[in-house]
Amino acid sequence: MNATVNENCIGCGLCAGTCPEVFHLGDDGLAHGSGIPEGQLEAAQEARDGCPVSAISIEA
Repeated sequence: MNATVNENCIGCGLCAGTCPEVFHLGDDGLAHGSGIPEGQLEAAQEARDGCPVSAISIEA
């Protein structure tokens, strides 16, 4: 599973705060996703669901 962040990201940091194993804020001030480690899917989904601009997708 992978988490991706699209161009709607506003860099609020909610995802990185909710699931730092998957999301981080880059030098560009925006969030970036990565592969979802085992045991982190629920936290990644919580970050996706909490995103205020619906910028996060989780794909197999």
